[in-house]
Amino acid sequence: MADFPSKVTTETSSPQPQQGAGRLRGLASSATSRMDVSFLRSVPAALMAAEMVLGLLHWALIAGAPYWRVSAYGWVMFVAVALWILTVLLFLVLLFSIPQRLSAVPWTMTVMMYNGVAALLYLTAFLTNAATVRQFQGSFHGQIGAAAFFGAALTLLYGAGAYLSYLDWRADGGNAATSTVPT
Repeated sequence: MADFPSKVTTETSSPQPQQGAGRLRGLASSATSRMDVSFLRSVPAALMAAEMVLGLLHWALIAGAPYWRVSAYGWVMFVAVALWILTVLLFLVLLFSIPQRLSAVPWTMTVMMYNGVAALLYLTAFLTNAATVRQFQGSFHGQIGAAAFFGAALTLLYGAGAYLSYLDWRADGGNAATSTVPT
């Protein structure tokens, strides 16, 4: 026991920083090695890509009109922007395989619930949008009408995503605890 301090040696050193392009090359290869390319080829990824594009068009059409004149459009704008941001974040989470690293989260159920809630929120936003199109005059009438169309399309896309997520959840056993219990 008295020999212990003489037998132990410790060395500390800081890692040598990489120079310029080597660091960027390492970062790029690290990011692409973590990307789930098979996810990009899947139907849920295609649905999410369509949701992101149409969602951006939807809230851009609303933001380009004087939506503040009709108080109900505050809700429509909130739903459009919030769900667009959340969809982009969820897409990135799935693309970079974060569910494999955070296995404590029941991801199939989380995605199913997100899509279901998003479909319901977009349904309310679409109905609000469609019910108040006539309150806009001139060129804004067509713009708000187009926004209502995109709201309906997004409701259907999120509904399809919810259905596919439900099928995935049922295939996973339909139990949130199956993916959270270590085996």
